Amino acid sequence: MARPIGARDGRPRVTALTVALCVALPLLGGCLGTDIGRRRTAPQAALTPPAEVPQAPQAASPAEAPTPAASGAQRRIGAGAVKVALVLPLSGQGAAVGAAMRNAAELAFEEAQQPDLTILVEDDRSSPDGARDAAQEAVRQGAEIILGPVFAGNVQAASTVARTAGKPVIGFSTDATVAARNVYLLSFLPQAEVNRVVEESVAAGKRSFAALIPDTAYGNAVEAEFREVVARRGARVAAVERYPAGAPGPAVERLSRVITGPGATADALFIPETAEGLPAVATALTRAGFSPDRVRPIGTALWNEPALFALPVLQGGRFAAPDRSGFSNFSGRYQARFGSVPPRVASLAYDAVMLTAALARQYGSQRFVEATLTNGSGFAGIDGTFRFRSDGQSERNLAVYEIRNNAATVASAAPRLLSKPAI
Repeated sequence: MARPIGARDGRPRVTALTVALCVALPLLGGCLGTDIGRRRTAPQAALTPPAEVPQAPQAASPAEAPTPAASGAQRRIGAGAVKVALVLPLSGQGAAVGAAMRNAAELAFEEAQQPDLTILVEDDRSSPDGARDAAQEAVRQGAEIILGPVFAGNVQAASTVARTAGKPVIGFSTDATVAARNVYLLSFLPQAEVNRVVEESVAAGKRSFAALIPDTAYGNAVEAEFREVVARRGARVAAVERYPAGAPGPAVERLSRVITGPGATADALFIPETAEGLPAVATALTRAGFSPDRVRPIGTALWNEPALFALPVLQGGRFAAPDRSGFSNFSGRYQARFGSVPPRVASLAYDAVMLTAALARQYGSQRFVEATLTNGSGFAGIDGTFRFRSDGQSERNLAVYEIRNNAATVASAAPRLLSKPAI
């Protein structure tokens, strides 16, 4: 049985393959809204999650044959007393991701030593309407909590049903706008990556930041966090330029006075661009005379692609991402069990099941209440420690990697413990 580390019963610590409740730090009583937070500290569960959640699929044309959903025999995992819904895209354009996440949930159940759970696997048909139907069916069957869906619109649809029924949701979307009270996001939010890489840069002596940001929804989200964390850390924003996706040239020219030549006033350049878009940005920067030795490029986990590590303008650049070792180990076990390589997002479902198993085992009737889920000590996942905030967003401990010589190596390891939550 998983136990909080530090329990003095002489039993050995559980291994990484079991559901463990790790390092329960004392909570500040004022941070929790119910008596349970003052009576006992919630757990830190040993779990896992990912950086890249797929975008919501486009509606299928009438001519497209839908991918079949899981059969009835696959709709339940386990036969325990605690019912947990897992809402995934098991048909439609998201079906491949959904199938892998279901496999990951099954692997977690097995590695959790058969917890007292019944996991009700529901198909959201890769659509908001399907997610609403799936959530209604889950509630009808007695689910106490809903894990998923994956896509932002589907999380919104399912959470509407869950809120009416008084059930919490742990969604897998990376869109922070769908988070809300009792609608938590177990995913890698880009805001956390921006926060980590800027904070590490300031700690390394960088004081003046420029940014080159694409005109996308992702760009909008990270720009706001970038400006906020730079100010919070006592640094300054020297300049920000936006550009249409795929056409960074004019924006680089406008920014060149700040990031190139002996008169450069910035000592770090934030580029939150995708692996597909970065080569065009790199070309424009090279033409402008940008030197990464003079101005350090920094980015988010979008840079975590080996194809980018040879770009000259990124040499010495740094980006924030989860520690790789946890997912590597998970991937090996997944491949041994299912014979295929899991998509990066599969670990979300694994962590979610591990979390619910740990809380059900340790916290009885208080297992899924807000005070337990928003425990300030957080939970230890395969990809590092995370916690849920009361507004539904999550905070994570991330590593910072440096790109050099066609590789990315750890420049700053992910902290093992989360900082104290804000009061």
